[in-house]
Formats: sequence, structure tokens, C-alpha cells
Amino acid sequence: MTRFAAPIAEQVWDMKYRFKDADGAPIDRTVEDSWRRIARALAAVEEDKETWEQRFYGALEDFKFLPAGRITAGAGTARRVTLFNCFVMGTVPDSMGGIFDMLKEAALTMQQGGGIGYDFSTIRPKGADVKGVAADASGPLSFMDVWDAMCRTIMSAGSRRGAMMATMRCDHPDIEQFIAAKSDPARLRMFNMSVLVTDPFMDAVKADGPWDLKFGDKVYHTLQARDLWNTIMQATYDYAEPGVIFIDRINQANNLAYCETIAATNPCGEQPLPPYGACLLGSVNLSRLVSAPFTENAALDIEALDDLVRMAIRMMDNTVDASGFPLEAQRREAEAKRRIGLGVTGLADALLMLGLRYGSDEAAAQTEAWLRAIARASYLASVDLAREKGAFPLFDKDAYLASGTMQQMDEDVRDAVAAHGIRNALLTSIAPTGTISLYAGNVSSGIEPVFAYEYTRKVLQKDGSRTEEKVVDYAVKMWKDLKGDAPLPDYFVNAQTLAPLEHVKMQAAAQKWIDSSISKTINCPEDIGFDDFKEVYMAAWDQGCKGCTTYRPNDVTGSVLTVSETKEEAKPAMPEEGGEVVYMDMADPLDRPQALEGNTYKLKWPDSEHAIYITINDIVISGHRRPFEVFINSKNMEHYAWTVALTRMISAVFRRGGDVSFVVEELKAVFDPRGGAWIKGKYIPSILAAIGGVIERHMIETGFIAGEGLGLKADPTASVVGLNAGGTSHNRGKACPSCGQYTLQMVEGCMTCTSCGHSKCG
Repeated sequence: MTRFAAPIAEQVWDMKYRFKDADGAPIDRTVEDSWRRIARALAAVEEDKETWEQRFYGALEDFKFLPAGRITAGAGTARRVTLFNCFVMGTVPDSMGGIFDMLKEAALTMQQGGGIGYDFSTIRPKGADVKGVAADASGPLSFMDVWDAMCRTIMSAGSRRGAMMATMRCDHPDIEQFIAAKSDPARLRMFNMSVLVTDPFMDAVKADGPWDLKFGDKVYHTLQARDLWNTIMQATYDYAEPGVIFIDRINQANNLAYCETIAATNPCGEQPLPPYGACLLGSVNLSRLVSAPFTENAALDIEALDDLVRMAIRMMDNTVDASGFPLEAQRREAEAKRRIGLGVTGLADALLMLGLRYGSDEAAAQTEAWLRAIARASYLASVDLAREKGAFPLFDKDAYLASGTMQQMDEDVRDAVAAHGIRNALLTSIAPTGTISLYAGNVSSGIEPVFAYEYTRKVLQKDGSRTEEKVVDYAVKMWKDLKGDAPLPDYFVNAQTLAPLEHVKMQAAAQKWIDSSISKTINCPEDIGFDDFKEVYMAAWDQGCKGCTTYRPNDVTGSVLTVSETKEEAKPAMPEEGGEVVYMDMADPLDRPQALEGNTYKLKWPDSEHAIYITINDIVISGHRRPFEVFINSKNMEHYAWTVALTRMISAVFRRGGDVSFVVEELKAVFDPRGGAWIKGKYIPSILAAIGGVIERHMIETGFIAGEGLGLKADPTASVVGLNAGGTSHNRGKACPSCGQYTLQMVEGCMTCTSCGHSKCG
């Protein structure tokens, strides 16, 4: 029986990927059962099911091939879920009826576990004439708010809320409002947002020329292109959004440019997709393919890589036929093109095993060579499938061979495609693998650098107690197993120390052989200068990337884990631990003082005979008053059970400390299907939303958050710097909304908690 590399790996498997019955009893007794379930489900479409099941199992064994989470959790369960991770939805019509038809499709897709992407450039700008109703248009941002509210009410399959991507063209008249939208900490939190940047715009930026903002044939405004570019850069510098997508480059390089136009991506950006396009993802674990690691003879087994890639391509192609789809249009699109996205994980760990420093020229060259080998094996495997099962239905030999990807392929690959066609229109993509990489033994995620060599984590035991354990990066653990207490060599680098332009170099090296795109976050230090920050994006453009996403700690989204040293404790890496050690603060519940100051509020709900009384008690820490506990009481016994449960849950969250204002956000987003009520001239969607409003008002009146009840603001205590057990200090940032721990990291565009695995892309 396979032993997990660390308790965190087993916990991730148990929480997210282990098949259980409706009562929570395990059906997958071991991880081998999970692999067998997946292999059997994907082999079901083959004529020789038993043979292919065994071969598929071999690829999954020892975490060598890692299908994406939807496949790992859903394949072979007979549940009504899609095995595709994300979708780009249909083109949004510029009409009220069409817009809300699209909203319905989005809800149905997210209900089955799919994230979605939309281009909102097709909606007329705010203030434009609406013919026939003598009114002005409200603009795309107003409808994005509706999508955002919908997303809050739909719980995706599994344990994460649905994710969404919103794009807008750089020449849309409302682009400046789009860029600024997420400066409001309460607005559009369910969206990732990116600007579709065109080649003419980049030319105008470099030439400092004028730029027209237009819709249809009408020019609404003209400004300097460089001013708009600087506006995008300033917003991203200040609050990490929007991202930038080089949309013309994507369409020019697309294998299917002859039959589709792309205007949006999936939520994390690695899959630019046409209307109703879907992304099917999986990753080859490079760290499992290195022989003789940390020696002069260290090498990645290219023959084993070739065999594994070929098997993975077949498994993913079979998934197209094995999966369900929320919408018939999505099924038709997937079957017509059979698009898949095979990527990698464990890249940084594999480079370390070879003695290469992530971000160096040598590491970039090695990355490019490995990705080229994967691309070659993928395309030849898909040609073999075409010979056996037929090419994808929309295959046009001459047009396909003229595409950007095929132009750079080796001649034998081009000849094979010309002779036999190809089964899958696009084959490669590098997706976020945060949770999957933990499940595989905490290997480095995707093509990201190692984020932290080591950190401390609290693990929930079956009896409800928590134990502390160290979680160590896969390559670091291997080094320690081989070298004992020898300090880590200087080629060990992590996301804390890597220069932003070195991130770009690695992304560009990988992009050369990825026919879709890449999800990657370029972590920037908080003190990076604005001009240096802008250079990151220009470097991404100049080096051929298809997009760029950065993350710089900021007041709106908070800080990811950072490591610094107090002046008193300033010293190099701790040799007794074998290298630099990264600790994460694990907050325990605050102790309750004997007396607390608080307020009691009366809430009268129209459908309830008796009022509800809400008491909120506060604690004062470092001169700041913050909520500590909540009591909810009513004579109406109908409410008793849920008010007691709500009281206990909210109080437990409050006692964890950190930024707990998300409690208000979650309560205010609850909609009662029976309808809400009008209170003091405002429509409140549910009694829970009304309670959230009371708590929000209390937080504002006590100074815990700023504002006038119109939106949540940053927790003034969230940036308090504390000392950890290792003697270093760090900015605690925001607490995880799932477990309350201060262990949120920005990884591949998603806020990911290393304590509980919670992930939020939006």
C-alpha cells in the first residue's frame, strides 16, 4: 500500500479526492483505490478495457501523472459532475434577455463544478442609448455585479466556491471603470479580471500615441495609450488586478485560428477558449522522473517522460468521452475539437535535483528543452490516436499545418499530422496545481518556484485535537534524506527571494512549447518601485508571453506569507535546520476575559412574530476594538436551532482573530428562495443577510472597519506584525476564511491556504 509522503498529502486526498458515500463513509479505502477508480472510468471507452485500465493505473501510480482535481474527484463516481475544470461561456448578447440567458447558463455550469470565463466587451457602455425604452445603458460593470452575486450563491461540486474570469477589451469605452472596479474591497470578489490587450495598443503604448475607446463604429473617447497602460499598471500595483492578456498573440498562435476567435480565458488564465470552450487538465510530475538526484549524474529520464506523456494524452482524450457537460453547447464544442491541456508540476523541484537555480539562464534552457520534449510526445501521441480513432471533426489539414504551433514543430511531426491528422486540436497547458501538488507529496506547484522550503502546520486529528507537524518541500526533504544536516546549496531559491524578471524568464521559456497558455503568478516584493514593476509586464510582452499576472502585497487584498528578519535576529539561513526555514503563524483562539464591552441590537423581520436580538461583544487588543463573540436570541423557537449554530460558528471565527470581516460578506450574500424583505427602504435578501448587516454596522461604529455600510473595508489590525517561534517576523496578512489560520499564499493566481487546502481563484 502506498504511503503518503506527509500527513498533509493524505489529508488533502481524504478531503478532496477520496470517494465517499453520502454519509461520508469511505468507498476508496486507499489511494490505490482512487487510482483504480480513475483508471477504470477512463478505460471504459476503450474496446480492450482491462488492458488499458492496467496501463492507465501504471501512469497514475506513485503520483507520476496527476489528472486535475475534477477528474481525480469525479471520475468513476457516477455523480452528476463534469470532469472538465473550467469553461468559457457563450458570447454575451447586448440585450437584457440575452444577458440573463447567459446568467442562467453560468449558474448551471457552476452548479456542476465548472469555473467560467466571460468577455464583457460585447455589452454597450454605460450611458449609451437603449433604443425602444428611452433609457441609458447601465454598462457591463452593472451586469458583472449580478454575476458576482449569483456566484456567491452557487456552491461548486466539492468544497470550493465557483471561480470566474471577466475580460474586457482595452478599447471598450468602460475600460477605465473595469480597471478600477476591484479597488473597492467588497466588489466583484468572485471574479478574476483581465484586460484584453491588443497588438495595436502595445504599439501605441511604445510610440506614446493616441488610443480610441469605441463600441461598434462610435468613438466615445480618445486618450493617450501610455496613460491607459499606466492606469492598468497602477491598479495592478495597488491591488493585484487586473491581469493582462495579450489577446492578439493568443489568436495568432492558436492552432484553430481558422475556425474560432478567442476573447476570454478560464479563471486562472491557462486556457484561452472560444465561446463554450472547455478545459480538461492534467500534469506530469517531473520530480518523479529524475534519477540520481543531487549528484553529478542527475538527469530526467526523457524516455520515461515520453512514455508517460503518451499515456496521459490517451487518458485525457478518453475523458472527453467519459465526462458529462452542464450544457449541450459545451459538449458539442468539446467533441468537435477535443481540446486538452497537459502540463507539468514539480518543475522547480526537478531543477533543484539537477543542481539548477530556478530563474537562471541554465534553468530556463532546461525548462524549454523539457517542454519541447513534452510537446513533441503529445503531438505524436495524438497523431497515433487519430490513426486509431480518427482526427478531431473540425480538422483542416492545410489550415492546421499553417498555425503558429505547427510552424515550429519538427519536420517529422508535421509530416505525421499531414499524413494522419491529429486527434486533439490543442494539447498543452500549464494549470495551477496547488492542491494536487500537496497530494503528490508537496512537490513544487506547476512551473512556480518553491514557495517555502518548510513550514509548521496544525493537523486536525479524528478526536478533534490538533497536532503540529512540519511540512517540507519534496526536493528539500529528499536533500535532507540524502545529505543529512548539510546546508542547502546556494542554488536553492524560493519565491521570497526570486527577482520578478527571473519569473518572467521562466514563463517565457515554457511558453515557447505550450500551445494554450500558462497560469503563473509573478510574486513582487512590496517595496518594488513602480517603474521596475511596469518593466515586468513589458518584459513579458517582449519575451513572447501570452499574458502576465503579478502579486504584490497591498492594502486591498492583504499580504501573502512573507519572511523577514528583525534587526536583533538578523542572520543567514539557519544551518541547524539545513537551510532557510519558513514558518507560518498558527493562531489559536483568543482567551475570553472576565468582562467584555458590547452592544445589543433589535432586528424585526417582517415574517417573524417576535424580534431577534443580536448581542455583539468586543475585545480590545493593542488599542483596537474588535468583535469577539455573538449571541442571537428570539422568543420564536422556530429559529432556535439555527441561531444557536450561527452564534457558535461566528463566535469561533471571531476568536481566531485576523480579518474576520468576511463573515459579514458571506452573511449578506445569502438569498432566501422564498424571497427577502424590504426594511427601511432597502431590499434585504434573507434574515441571515439582515443579521450580517447588523454585524457590519457594529463593526463600522466601533471602528473595526471603515465605511458607511456600503462595503467592507480592510481590517485595521490585519497588518500587525508578530514574532513567530523561529525569531523572525512576518506580516500576518489575512486569515483563511475556511480555517482561520494566517497561511494564505498567492499561488498561480489563486489564494491558497497551506493549512487546510482552501483555494479561492477570484
